[in-house]
Amino acid sequence: MDLELRQLRCLVAIVDEGTFTDAAHALGVSQAAVSRTLASLEQALGVRLLRRTSRSVTPTSTGLRVVAHARRVLAEVDDLVLDATSGHAHLRIGYAWSALGRHTLPFQRRWSRAHPETDLHLVRVNSATSGLGEGACDLAVVRRPLDDRRFESAIVGLERRLCAMASDDPLARRRSVRLADLAGRTLLVDRRTGTTTADLWPPDSRPVTEDIHDVDDWLTVIATGRSVGMTAESTANQYPRPGVVYRPVRDGEPIAVRLAWWKDDPHPATQAVLELLTALYRES
Repeated sequence: MDLELRQLRCLVAIVDEGTFTDAAHALGVSQAAVSRTLASLEQALGVRLLRRTSRSVTPTSTGLRVVAHARRVLAEVDDLVLDATSGHAHLRIGYAWSALGRHTLPFQRRWSRAHPETDLHLVRVNSATSGLGEGACDLAVVRRPLDDRRFESAIVGLERRLCAMASDDPLARRRSVRLADLAGRTLLVDRRTGTTTADLWPPDSRPVTEDIHDVDDWLTVIATGRSVGMTAESTANQYPRPGVVYRPVRDGEPIAVRLAWWKDDPHPATQAVLELLTALYRES
């Protein structure tokens, strides 16, 4: 069965306008064209959609259901067209666990002042590409290299590596920790998006690792004292949590923050975002 958008628009117009004549005027076609289009829709569906009298046009019970579906379909199509044609008018930046830490709000405010014509939306997607590969965003903030030739990326800044632990953990009394302090502990890691692996430690002193896939679950488990975690400092800024403290890892290498985009179809605002994020990290 092939339904056409013009048929759905015709049905909705008749119901909204109340008569075939008014619907024809609203659609910019003849009344005869409206009658033919509705008849073709009813024939395609095999049901009667409207009751017609000399004074009024009202939907049948089936017609009411079809009209409700038609409105949703037409709204989705309008959204599709807007998304495909807006280009510079909308900008979605994806991230996995944390956006830009303490730079998130300054970035949003500076962007809105400098580029009021482009609406900015930050989108959290727990995937290896922070939503870029899934089509959920136009640009993505990632904290490990993307091994995918479809994407380009550039480093915009560096963040300290922090250890997250329960506030009553013995290590919490220290101002900082070393990797060796975590040997023998249970370390929560996200293999899809995280920046921490057991390879940070020598083979003979690696912590035990457990997989986890969500920052809220990560924090909840750490707060019990059963495990610890390691993350970029942006997580500490974006997710303060009672019962959890963050301490710098003195011998942990900084984490590179990258902006990634589609190589063959970069968003028009890519360069502007690169420049602003680089400036923000440079200022810190």
